[in-house]
Amino acid sequence: MVRRHDQVLANALLRRTGLWQAAVARARKLAFGRAATVEEALTAVEDYRLLARDLAAARRLIPDSRTCEYLEAAYAQAHAVVHRGASHPGYALLSLFREQIPSVVWQLRTHIAWVTALMAVAVGSGFWMVHTYPDLIGLFASPDLIATVERGELWTEGLLNIVPSSVLSAQIFTNNIVVSLFAFCAGFLFGLGTFYIVALNGLMLGAVLAFTGQHQLAGRLLAFMVPHGCVELSVMCLSGAAGAAVGEALIRPGAATRAESFRIAAAASGKLLFACVLLLVGCGLIEGYVSPDPEFPLWSRLAIGGGYWLFMVALLTGWLFGRSRSHHGPL
Repeated sequence: MVRRHDQVLANALLRRTGLWQAAVARARKLAFGRAATVEEALTAVEDYRLLARDLAAARRLIPDSRTCEYLEAAYAQAHAVVHRGASHPGYALLSLFREQIPSVVWQLRTHIAWVTALMAVAVGSGFWMVHTYPDLIGLFASPDLIATVERGELWTEGLLNIVPSSVLSAQIFTNNIVVSLFAFCAGFLFGLGTFYIVALNGLMLGAVLAFTGQHQLAGRLLAFMVPHGCVELSVMCLSGAAGAAVGEALIRPGAATRAESFRIAAAASGKLLFACVLLLVGCGLIEGYVSPDPEFPLWSRLAIGGGYWLFMVALLTGWLFGRSRSHHGPL
């Protein structure tokens, strides 16, 4: 009897989708400006209360559903509108890094875990393929790279003798940003494009590590990668997770329309992409000034790579900007 009663309540809750969509549309309008009248402001407050009540009901009746996720996103948007302070660019930027980006990372935690697992499996698969069948390196590396390694040299050595660090850094972080954005945008193909980009990059990395290991160069390659690679690979997984979330929104829109679900997922993921771009700029600077410079010993490379990775974690969790440790999950 209790289950039947809960099912009736859940069905009644789902019939309120139109009210939620109208509330989201009004909150979106107010997010870009102030209320024109007192009635408009009071309506925003009522929308906030409505979404709060329905979210509490959804968490009890239909937890772990797309409807519940939609209500959480709608509630967070209404909360931001109702509780925002005076308009100030500095405060908005602080709020982005202290509250909004950590909230998005928390919401995407499952996607991040799965994409990270995909990257790890792809790296392992690429390594096994080339370690077992060395001729397969031709599928993943250019003839010039193969010839260089077979001579006992790394293609990364002597870069600073050819290109200035400033130019090299700009080229590297521009290329990395393009790849990450492509991994995100590829998610618009229902997530399949993101799967392909992440898996391909993982296979290439594993294959190259195996090939250089066969020529006793893997240690030198890892020493080159350590300062920037920890964050660079992490950002690739984050971008892939953002793309996967957008793809899932297209496949399973839930109570919202497919277009509305896509818009919410893309807007939330876009905030994470902003942080990823900033982190990749730092990776490019490290890869241009530190990684190819033989004067940096291994201990300093490990310190730089580990320190920058911890900086990334602090940035994405909001701790860098004073976010309370008690704040977990969406706002």
